[in-house]
Amino acid sequence: MDFELSAEQAQIREQVERVCARFDDAYWLDHDRSGVFPEDFYAAMAEGNWLGIAMPEEYGGAGLGITEASIMMQAVAQSGACMSGASAIHINIFGLNPVVVHGTEEQKRRMLPPLIQGRDKACFGVTEPNAGLNTTEIAVRAGLNTVPIRSALENVTVRQIDSNATVHVTLHAGGKAEPANF
Repeated sequence: MDFELSAEQAQIREQVERVCARFDDAYWLDHDRSGVFPEDFYAAMAEGNWLGIAMPEEYGGAGLGITEASIMMQAVAQSGACMSGASAIHINIFGLNPVVVHGTEEQKRRMLPPLIQGRDKACFGVTEPNAGLNTTEIAVRAGLNTVPIRSALENVTVRQIDSNATVHVTLHAGGKAEPANF
């Protein structure tokens, strides 16, 4: 098995490294200490279309694969951005696959372009108020014979969201994706 990067993959890595070089250790230390989201870094990655590396071209993505996205993420983490930089963009890179695979055409047209362009940010929640970090205690379940998810989510509050944020929640159960916009 050959683990050498292809010429295209090496070029991806080099281009991402150039973007990351604009954000030095002091930038990341400041953001690590303050806990402030790295907006400038996020915007630079969006400007280079890196947020859409693995998204379909018809929605503004690059149409590349998970290998190329992984090469990009490894370059970000290795640059000094470490997990702070990788965490700022990883959900845009990998977390949108359920929308790409299971979303309706309307959902894809509405959700993917603003996320790829960096106008919206994807987020991911795996907890509930009574579960904390213990995800095995999550009470909401999706299935054919469960309580409707909308009812189960009525008392769940999302905190620490930018006041300008658009929140898209896509619930997938029983073979049909159902959007819920908050």
